[in-house]
Amino acid sequence: MSSNEQERLFCYNGEVLVFRLSKGNFVDEGPTKTPVLHVRRMVFDRGTGVFVQKSTGFFSIKEEYSHLKIMGCDCVSDFRTGINLPYIMIQCIKETNIFRYFLLFLHSTNKFEKRLSFRLLYELKDSIRVLNGPLVLWRHVQTLFYISSQTGKVVTVSIKFSSIEWAGEIENVGMVLLGRKTCYLPEEGCTPQPSKSDYATWNTQFCVYSLERGEVINETYIIPPAYTSVIACVHVCATEIVNNQLRMSLIALTQKNQLISFQNGTPKSVCQLPFGDPCAVQLMDSGGGDLLFVISFRSSDACAVWEKNFQVAAKWEKVSSVLIDDFLGTGTEQVLLLFKDPLNSDCLSSFKITDLDSLNYSSETLDYNEDDLLDNKKNYLVVPPLERRLKVGLVSVQELQQHLLLKEKIISKSYKALMNLFQGKDDSTSSAEEECLVTLCGEEENPVYTFDEKLSDNFQDSEQLVEKIWYRVIEDSLVVGVKTTSSLKVSLNHVTLSLSMDQAPNSSFPLIKCQNRVIKLSRISSPVPGSVPYEIGSEVKKIKLSVESEKEEEKEESIVCVQPSEKEYVQMITAVTSLSPLLAFSNFCCIVLLQIRERENGNHSATRYVQCGRIFLSLEDLSSGKYLLTFPKKKPIEHMEDVFALLAAWQRACFQIISPSYALTSMKVWLLEHMECEVIKEFPEICFCKRPGSFYGTLFNWKQRTPFEGILIVYSS
Repeated sequence: MSSNEQERLFCYNGEVLVFRLSKGNFVDEGPTKTPVLHVRRMVFDRGTGVFVQKSTGFFSIKEEYSHLKIMGCDCVSDFRTGINLPYIMIQCIKETNIFRYFLLFLHSTNKFEKRLSFRLLYELKDSIRVLNGPLVLWRHVQTLFYISSQTGKVVTVSIKFSSIEWAGEIENVGMVLLGRKTCYLPEEGCTPQPSKSDYATWNTQFCVYSLERGEVINETYIIPPAYTSVIACVHVCATEIVNNQLRMSLIALTQKNQLISFQNGTPKSVCQLPFGDPCAVQLMDSGGGDLLFVISFRSSDACAVWEKNFQVAAKWEKVSSVLIDDFLGTGTEQVLLLFKDPLNSDCLSSFKITDLDSLNYSSETLDYNEDDLLDNKKNYLVVPPLERRLKVGLVSVQELQQHLLLKEKIISKSYKALMNLFQGKDDSTSSAEEECLVTLCGEEENPVYTFDEKLSDNFQDSEQLVEKIWYRVIEDSLVVGVKTTSSLKVSLNHVTLSLSMDQAPNSSFPLIKCQNRVIKLSRISSPVPGSVPYEIGSEVKKIKLSVESEKEEEKEESIVCVQPSEKEYVQMITAVTSLSPLLAFSNFCCIVLLQIRERENGNHSATRYVQCGRIFLSLEDLSSGKYLLTFPKKKPIEHMEDVFALLAAWQRACFQIISPSYALTSMKVWLLEHMECEVIKEFPEICFCKRPGSFYGTLFNWKQRTPFEGILIVYSS
């Protein structure tokens, strides 16, 4: 890189952003050219094993400046939207002893926005920090100052800190500073007038200062005084307020080359680091509950320490940068190590990506260098992954054994039933055995089989469990629904609805093949989440579209829907079957049965049936449209059963929507105005689309999780 170019890089949402400031006069005097700030978004290609360029952008600094300098770059949240955005801060000199600083936000479209700008009569050094807001904090002549994009004014911090070790936001407290404060400790027996010996007792202690309140909120439960003078870096892991007192869980790097864990001011664990002069620590979540601390050293070295046992897992040398993110798109984090390569100017030419387990990518021919592992502590790297794999393997073996036993049992019982059928013998298969045979065919779609009256012993009166039974005709489908009472205490996943033909006085009632679905709707509208800062993590980074199976729909229903009280929701158990085969009978009657599976005596389950009633249909009723569900254009849906019939019969698609740039608070307005939807009064979560054309009759269910994420469920024919 030439002398008139500067380069910085960091990670954001799995990408590596490379900033380069070029074509300006940075050091030597001479004619000034127009400086240009370039950015490259680089992503890792697992197929080729290299970083490839995804997109680029640039920003021209049109004012005449000299001695431009990149002060720092990272990610902070914008108070206007609460979204984390990449920033870069640049220092420039316009006149003698006048230093100008401006902070730029980089948006997803690669457009730069000048978010903050201010002038000072002195130069800022390395003590500068950029916090959420954005808020710029710096120290000059033993005094702290800060300026935010909300106020645009430089504010002086009233407390005198000798150093700031951590700064960030705490819930219900706001922006706080954690640092050393100079304090005076008087000795016993000292005179009122301070003597020379009194000044020798000056000491320092850690305290927490609130910028919003302008006061110290905690001086205890942080770090014991014995450690104060050797602390080099602090990372706060968790905070809580107990009896109006702020308690903190943190880790600290010391000048003694140690990593120490403190819990409410008490040291819990200590790890001796393999290198000297540590300067930074980052937290890495490799998945499966395994957390690691990745430490950087001023000697261009790095190491990783397991959080659960505080033992060194790996170490690396000649490292230029250490970045942590989900570079491989697996939903867990990896560490990206960039090494110094004097023969190549590309900062991403020599690298290693690893999660210290099965994921390892390197620019070298070998995926993993043996020197990275400690010779005397290799087990701390190998044992945790092996433990996880062994546990997964044992669970798989146990599941396979259970599956084989069940398979043998089903085959044996099926063979016995088939032989009895051929020989004309009475089938003495028990209810538990019949359940095994039915389970083999599937739970959601029941095949046609006979229902023996001998099972009448397992019948239960429907008055206590069933409140109402109804049915509708939608196109070529018959939808039957049962509204249950609150006395049904069984999990809805263990309840199915069956239809049986009642055509002859014999003892055999053929069951009708149908699809089951349990639907639960809330009578109240869920509140829209407040506009709070929210960072989109590595687990969800793209829009997902899924058209799920019936079983998955039941699970998704339980995940998406808020669980209100019993009076605030309505639950229906529905069965949908094809109407065409039933038209062969001019008049037909169906018995509606609830099949409830309950566990008894440990692993054994028993099935009981609730006869809900009978439904009668004739060709005259169908031809007259008596039970046919229609959609009046000028009238709202009057009966709740019509809503449940549509939800049961129509196809269901689930969209997970994430907006990285704008809040989704106007989604409901878009449905009402643009899509011309009408909110169903009894169920405010459901919107009925009355837009002319193919959209007419579509049902929408919008669930907003955060201001920038929500789930849209679409029911359509």
